[in-house]
Amino acid sequence: MTVLILTHWFDPTADWVVEELNRRRVPIFRCDVADFPMNMSMSATLDSTWIGTMRVGERSLDLDDISGIYYRRPRPFVFPGGMSEADRDWAQLEAKLGFLGTLAAIPRWLNHPSRIAHAEYKPVQLQTAVARGLRVPRTIITNDSEEARSFAETIGDVVYKPFSPRGVMGDDDRRRLIFTVKVRPEQLDDPGIGLTAHMVQEWIPHTHAVRMTVVDEACFAAAIHSESAKAEIDWRSDYDALSYRRIDVPERTRDAVLAFLRDLGLRFGALDFLVTERGDWVLLEINPNGQWAWIEEVASDIAAALADALEKGPSLA
Repeated sequence: MTVLILTHWFDPTADWVVEELNRRRVPIFRCDVADFPMNMSMSATLDSTWIGTMRVGERSLDLDDISGIYYRRPRPFVFPGGMSEADRDWAQLEAKLGFLGTLAAIPRWLNHPSRIAHAEYKPVQLQTAVARGLRVPRTIITNDSEEARSFAETIGDVVYKPFSPRGVMGDDDRRRLIFTVKVRPEQLDDPGIGLTAHMVQEWIPHTHAVRMTVVDEACFAAAIHSESAKAEIDWRSDYDALSYRRIDVPERTRDAVLAFLRDLGLRFGALDFLVTERGDWVLLEINPNGQWAWIEEVASDIAAALADALEKGPSLA
């Protein structure tokens, strides 16, 4: 059986898993969605399942020989130059529904793209977490500046947090992250709030943050200690000010997190917590396709757990 890895060619996180699978001598077929249709072909016919072959150059993969599909960071489809915008849009949609649709029928994903897409909705995350007994910050989602200000005046210290982790594209075609920031009630009078949805949350005083990575039933957690004011609010804003320490997850939190992931249909998740002085774990979010290789204290064990899951299957459809 072969592990199919869908990602771009420069992906250090996926490289950890590739190295572990190579060490175990597990066959791998690594390709990028961007290879289709210019440099990759696929043909499949329906029996009880889809039977067929993917080909990239001299390499080929039988669809019924796939033990697991690792959906990491593939790039969009690439089409020949000279196509009209209308033709390109049509080809893009047909490739998504046809090529990826055929792969989507294989019940061995980690994670399935449709599960990732659903879990990326932060309102869904927060409601599902609360239902499983996890504590989350008090939150308002609104495009009404009066409601936002009233919430802040009632709650006390609050932060603005964007829904998307992808940031915005600048005039120089470089993507810039938008970090979580503390805001004062009067700042929420900005009429720009009315132009789109905004999320304002209770600020959680804490001793440290935690990045918890889950693969099936395995949980790996690292405490993140910050030594700068901006990293205390959003540790992504100042990696140089961070230190890491591997820690255990409280059993009650672990059980709730595993149930939370099952509810979302996820086998993998990267979760961010803040830990209060009382020792309460407060969930901020889950990234259903998050990075993990940057924390060396847990990276090798996560790679091994992912290799186990992909080699052995099966998974949630």
